[in-house]
This record gives sequence, C-alpha cells and structure tokens, in this order.
Amino acid sequence: MNEDTLNLEIRKYLKHVGITSQREIEHAVLKAVESGKLNGSETIDIKMTLDAPALGVNHCIEGKIALE
Repeated sequence: MNEDTLNLEIRKYLKHVGITSQREIEHAVLKAVESGKLNGSETIDIKMTLDAPALGVNHCIEGKIALE
C-alpha cells in the first residue's frame, strides 16, 4: 500500500462528497424556503453516514445547520 496514494484518493473523494453535499443541501433549503416549508430562520438537523462495507465502517455524523 502506498500511503501517499491513499491520502490523495481519500482527499479527492472527500472533496467530491463535500461539493456534492453542499449543492444538494443548498438546493433543498432554497426549494423549502420558496415553497413555504421553511421560513429561512430555522436550524436544521442534518446527518451524514459514512459506509465502507469492505472495511467494516458504518459511521454516522450528526450536526445542525443554522439558516440565520
């Protein structure tokens, strides 16, 4: 195993996850505000699950996103 390659591949994956997740969350929030489901001042509970079956990893990361 090449640790430098592993590190680079993990970083590339996390960059993709981060960018994609941000776009999805922003789109969902804007849609919810436009439809009246949210008023734009809430704090939203959020959860992301990291699942790597070959490694036996299933880890949930919970947090909150404040809209104001």
